[in-house]
Amino acid sequence: MKQKNLNRRDFLKTGTLAASAALFMKFPQSLFAQTNKKTKVVLIRDMNVLDADNRVNADVIQKMLDDAVKILFDTKDAASAWKKIIKPEDVVGIKTNEWNYLSTPHELENAIKKRVLEAGVADEKISIRDQGILKDPIFQKATALINTRPMRTHYWSGVGSLIKNYILFVEKPSDYHPDSCADLAAIWNLPHVKGKTRLNILVMLTPLFHSVGPHGFSRDYVWQYKGIIVGTDPVACDAVGLKIIEAKRKEFFGEEKPLNPPAKHIALADTRHHLGTADMNKIDLIKLGMKEGILI
Repeated sequence: MKQKNLNRRDFLKTGTLAASAALFMKFPQSLFAQTNKKTKVVLIRDMNVLDADNRVNADVIQKMLDDAVKILFDTKDAASAWKKIIKPEDVVGIKTNEWNYLSTPHELENAIKKRVLEAGVADEKISIRDQGILKDPIFQKATALINTRPMRTHYWSGVGSLIKNYILFVEKPSDYHPDSCADLAAIWNLPHVKGKTRLNILVMLTPLFHSVGPHGFSRDYVWQYKGIIVGTDPVACDAVGLKIIEAKRKEFFGEEKPLNPPAKHIALADTRHHLGTADMNKIDLIKLGMKEGILI
């Protein structure tokens, strides 16, 4: 048989293919690991985080937060996880929520601040606030944001979510009310917000799963779920929280009872604004703690 002569181009092409094949045989998973990578979200629950009167146990909520960030960032301890997201030179705004019927617990706010301080940030460079953040000098200079709020049904947006928690970063929140607050995710692209959020914590201790009217609240529609949802992607965290709210509504009412208005801003944060992923098939949901009544 006559041997085929290879020119330089053929030689390089053949050599490149051979090298690639050898690399694949040696590291097949590493070559394709990123192709189907899912967004990691941690749901953690603890039966001891609340007493019968819904008072929060500070030690338990601290441990829940610590355990969640260790899993989220794959570290041996909470301190190492926080050092991945917060640097000593950061100016940190902790965006909380102070709706009087269902606010972010002070025990959780303090747990967050404690870990930020331990990461090396000076106390005078940390602010915990909801109303008035646009005039807060720390938030004005913030290089890092931590976002936390309770999940609840909402008259304008279907649910009050992590995405919606940033509506006070605009001068006129009502500008984002049309079409069931469909474009709330656009706020996250504003210069004073974009790229600054290091962690999102959706509070699911006593979520509100049904309400009527602009400021509707009834204790008949909250329950002790005793959880928090933690992640770097607010859309994915909200998508998980929404599934739990929908499941609770079905359990309570005995039938499918869609939110009115629908919480469309979560899906649109993904498909229209590309803020994160709302597709549960693309979310790696890690469940820690009690499983009874988990609803997802």
